[in-house]
Amino acid sequence: MVHSNSNSNSNNKQLNTIAAISDIHSNVFALEAVLTDIKQRDIDQIVNLGDILYGPIAPKDTYALLMAQQNDIITIRGNQDRQIYEATTAEIGNNATMAFIIEDLPKAAVKWLQNLPFDCHLSENVYLCHGSPTDDMVYLLENIETGQPTLRDNLDILAQLNGIGSSVIICGHTHIPRTVTLSTGQILINTGSVGYPAYKDDLPILHKMQTYSPHASYALIKCADTEQGKCWQVEHIKVPYDYEAAAKLASMNGREDWAFALRTGRVLP
Repeated sequence: MVHSNSNSNSNNKQLNTIAAISDIHSNVFALEAVLTDIKQRDIDQIVNLGDILYGPIAPKDTYALLMAQQNDIITIRGNQDRQIYEATTAEIGNNATMAFIIEDLPKAAVKWLQNLPFDCHLSENVYLCHGSPTDDMVYLLENIETGQPTLRDNLDILAQLNGIGSSVIICGHTHIPRTVTLSTGQILINTGSVGYPAYKDDLPILHKMQTYSPHASYALIKCADTEQGKCWQVEHIKVPYDYEAAAKLASMNGREDWAFALRTGRVLP
């Protein structure tokens, strides 16, 4: 899927410190802990990189929490946000988790997802996307040909960027926290996942993404002006939270695979 609607940030305030969250996946417990942690820090802007409400935990409550703070958060959509508003009657009938999500969410939430932009040029220096700049299903940093994530080589990543020249590029989608500096000097940051620390997928081939920790993840990006130009500091934050509460709801909604991942950061054997 090639994107068709990019968003530019109209906020002119100085963005020296950014808190970047992604892949909440309806985990309101993890989101609440992360937002509480962020509030204790001196942050200029929170950004949310998508895959927000898809999951067997608490879609409606997650939406309500975000709406209560929507003026403080710049949000783009992920592939599973699209899945929700593009779901056909047949897809809903064949996917018990999707059926639960559609039933739980108010219509306003689905409309909100539909109106989110694909990506965002947050500033002259900072660009946001969910997967890659051209496709929300593509892993920007990881190659999964072996079934496990390995880092793409420098030229491969540059090709995936498709000409995006921003100094800092922040993405999500893989749920694996990672910071990479390219030969161009560009810094690429994957925030990791707020609410779902491990998963298995069979597209484009069978592969596993595992963080081996139940913690909620987000990234803190700070900019300082030096004599050599802008200097970027990246910190990956791991926040403890009541993952057992999230796992119990996942189990109640028939997803023991999610419950195991939430408790362990691993894929169910």
